[in-house]
Amino acid sequence: MIQAVIFDIGGVLIRTENHRPRREWEEKLGLAARQSEDIVFGSEMGAKAQRGDVTDEALWAWVGQRLALDQTELAAFRRDFWAGDVLDVALVEFIRRLRPRYQTAVISNATDGLRASLTHQFHIDDAFDLIVGSAEERVMKPDALIFERTLARLGRQPQEAVFVDDFAHNIAAAQALGLHTIHFLPGTNVPAELAQLGVTP
Repeated sequence: MIQAVIFDIGGVLIRTENHRPRREWEEKLGLAARQSEDIVFGSEMGAKAQRGDVTDEALWAWVGQRLALDQTELAAFRRDFWAGDVLDVALVEFIRRLRPRYQTAVISNATDGLRASLTHQFHIDDAFDLIVGSAEERVMKPDALIFERTLARLGRQPQEAVFVDDFAHNIAAAQALGLHTIHFLPGTNVPAELAQLGVTP
């Protein structure tokens, strides 16, 4: 029987709905479309930040150097980079309703700023029994270890948990360990998908 529901953050609970601010900066800086995401997320420095090898602030300092931005320009770029992100308020409220009948948790590949962002910017830390960030753990999805640590802290076996993520390779890793999964795609109705697994508030 399912006892815990585990969510990814970026691309699931917080999604970039408006890409225009990023595209405008890319045009201004002579970058290819989506190259800003590649620099922040997909670069080796981005991976280091998500593994906890460097801080979030060090990542952004490097981004400024990489793009030849002064401090004022970097602050504006950083603000605009996140400007199109939207919290799925309805899904968060649904997660709150799942408790205390079910444990709720987060597994996110993120920099060391994750916990502060969820607490002070989005105010959703209270919706979860457990927040597991890759920078704190120094291990990223799809590595099995981050799933195993999360399950151990929840006191659950893999078959007692559902994992919701937007990346197929993370879903495959969770399935390989025996977790139930929901591959989040545009238009996915998470409450309906969970209901099919017997999970309802």
